[in-house]
Amino acid sequence: MIADIISPATLGFILVAVMLFAIFIGFPISFTLIFLGFVFGYLGFGHLVFYLMTLQFSMVMTEQALAAVPLFVFMGIMMEQAGLMERLFSSVQLMLSRVKGSLYYAVLFVSVIFAAATGIVGASVTILGIMAAKSMIRSGYDVRLSAGIITAGGTLGILIPPSIMLVVMGPILLIPVTDLFAGAILPGIMLALLYAGYTTFRCWQNPKLGPVLPEELRATSMKKVWVEFFLGLVPPAALVFAALGSILLGFATPTEAAGCGAMGALVLAFVYRKLSFSKLQSSLLKTLEITAMIMVLVAASNFFGSVFSRLGTPMVLTEFLLNLEVNRYFILFIVMAVIFLLGWPLEWVPIVLIILPIILPLIEALGFNLLWFGILVAVNLQTAWLSPPVALSAYFLKGVVPEWDLKDIYIGMMQFMVLQIIGLIIIIIFPQIVLWLPTYIFGK
Repeated sequence: MIADIISPATLGFILVAVMLFAIFIGFPISFTLIFLGFVFGYLGFGHLVFYLMTLQFSMVMTEQALAAVPLFVFMGIMMEQAGLMERLFSSVQLMLSRVKGSLYYAVLFVSVIFAAATGIVGASVTILGIMAAKSMIRSGYDVRLSAGIITAGGTLGILIPPSIMLVVMGPILLIPVTDLFAGAILPGIMLALLYAGYTTFRCWQNPKLGPVLPEELRATSMKKVWVEFFLGLVPPAALVFAALGSILLGFATPTEAAGCGAMGALVLAFVYRKLSFSKLQSSLLKTLEITAMIMVLVAASNFFGSVFSRLGTPMVLTEFLLNLEVNRYFILFIVMAVIFLLGWPLEWVPIVLIILPIILPLIEALGFNLLWFGILVAVNLQTAWLSPPVALSAYFLKGVVPEWDLKDIYIGMMQFMVLQIIGLIIIIIFPQIVLWLPTYIFGK
């Protein structure tokens, strides 16, 4: 066997290099992982690779936490179909019509609610762009700051529970999804406040960046505004808080809460007369597509990761880095930098499912809290969504607001990328921002 010539650990390094090369040139991720896992597994330890694949695929299919993925996806898509976010944005905009930068605050407020409802960055950025861009253009708002707040607000879906990424990350880190949800709440709120503080400072410094709404766009009746605000905010907020609250308080598992949330979103779409057979069919197909992509990737990456681990490469890598005798936070910085760079060409799915299992032994050996580390990764990946040269959020926004130049969108995003990095540093310096709420609720 080739393992007699090349050590298994060396095969593991070659495996990762070939995998990254194949993904970067455009090969389908799932089939690449399965194929490479088979080939290098067979070269490294023979027929055992077939049993390993059977075991890993079976474990994924019986993982109850992952059953929440399609339900949360369906919940978000149905709430989008119900049109509640447009109503909420319009009412917040009218309520703050006399406030400088009011549309920035409206975008942030709606993005937090929408992030909790969907957890899908592409959907959040697209909907926020459709809702807010026209009003911002008519009101003379700064293009760069407008683009930055829309894209940054949209990326909150990665972090704010019930985030699909956190549901997938839980089994990888061997941490209850409920703990990750609780740990992500305060960092999500902190980042939203950083965005709000920055836009407030900019508008105070230069009022032309966010002028008050023109007279013709203001409300004629505040009663109507309050009715719209109530109808737009209460139903989605109640649904999200009921689902999330039932998880955090221990009344329901993530899967049970996701099922109730999906049913609640269906009822809301019906009550608001937005439910039709064609919309339901479209929502189910989108849910199927997203879920199938995630679940196949989970199974493929679990198999790939188990082959990589069986080759012994993670232990060799861990021992090498530990023997460097440098501060453990320097190694953490290297890990975060690698994840940040990989976040440019890759989405969160392959990073969470492939890269995390590789570096997990190192993080455990360094003695870092895995819950805290998981939230760091989430914030880091959120930052990568705002980072040129790839920055998928820019293309989502450009697609729905073609009037804005891509250069201006990039410059706007980079301002908020800096805020993200500041937020990441704050979380590293003060871990209790992540750990306090899980400790308070669950006592651990």
